Amino acid sequence: MCKKLQTIEAVYIMHKGVFVVRAREGELIKTGNQVVFDVKGLVHPPSRIVAFPRFIPSPEGSRGRGKALYGKVYSLSERFRFLQENAPELIVRDSVFDEVLCEVPAEAVTRHYNPVEKLRRLRAAKALSELERKAVQLAETLKQAAGIPWRSIGISGSLLVGLHTFQSDIDPVVYGVESCGKAYAALESLLNSGASRFRRYSRGELHALFDFRSKDTMMSFEDFERVESRKAFQGMFDGTDYFVRFVKDWNEIDEQYGDVCYKNSGYVKVTATVADDAEALFTPCTYKLDRVEVIEGARLEPIREIVSFRGRFCQQARTGDAITAQGKVERVFDKRTGCEYYRLILGNLPSDFMVLSRV
Repeated sequence: MCKKLQTIEAVYIMHKGVFVVRAREGELIKTGNQVVFDVKGLVHPPSRIVAFPRFIPSPEGSRGRGKALYGKVYSLSERFRFLQENAPELIVRDSVFDEVLCEVPAEAVTRHYNPVEKLRRLRAAKALSELERKAVQLAETLKQAAGIPWRSIGISGSLLVGLHTFQSDIDPVVYGVESCGKAYAALESLLNSGASRFRRYSRGELHALFDFRSKDTMMSFEDFERVESRKAFQGMFDGTDYFVRFVKDWNEIDEQYGDVCYKNSGYVKVTATVADDAEALFTPCTYKLDRVEVIEGARLEPIREIVSFRGRFCQQARTGDAITAQGKVERVFDKRTGCEYYRLILGNLPSDFMVLSRV
């Protein structure tokens, strides 16, 4: 028997004596000390949620109203620094992922923010801020152009928790493999039409984006421009930055915590050819590899894929592209099949990168 426990905007299930909460990429959670965390990935321990602090209560903050003022933390190093000083108990060495992570106990969550529900509320609201109005119009345009249902699209980011400013981005999220494919194709069409409210970044805007991202993802502007200029999930909508995240639906996630174990196996730089980019659109994203050559670090094999839990590495390369990448390498052991191989993880360190190889 499963016992359902209701909290604000969340359903927790008590199963075999432990809390199980369904939380996934694009959602945010709040704890009793009012810190807002963004959920990372799709696989979590039964009674904990892998999530990192995003909005921090601060009397000097520029977000929120009255006494409920917040600041925003960006880089992974900033987030860990906040945790070490304010909530060290959330820093966990996870034996399944073989990684130091922030894991929030399910019972500590006081609010669970759902992007689809947030968009429904915005669409029903009679009074909206300028940014909220744009977010609704972007979602309506994308939904109609892609022919996807409302249950497949939501609004994430600062708008989801009401901590946006007039300079904030719009962060839609699309759920489900089929809807994601349709939405991305629609975005490409909208961007290429020249008559829509969507447009690609100018070179100057790409420079500004590069200046921001290069603080924790180092590469040359030339390499950055080559990959970023062809991505359709980011750009400008009526003069406001947007970044669309694509996430699999619940019935498309077949891995449960503990099914697969990961072991940190060093740090390497490789050249390879992308053999399959079918999973490159989603967060987390995956690139299947062929003709892998380790040029720095331990000569481990087979390195079969590159994975990242950061949206900035989605659509970084396409099938057939020759790439150079650098990051942590993990041994992957799938208990369900007995399969064992290595994968490269991008996004843990500023030195991690994947770029198109220069001919």
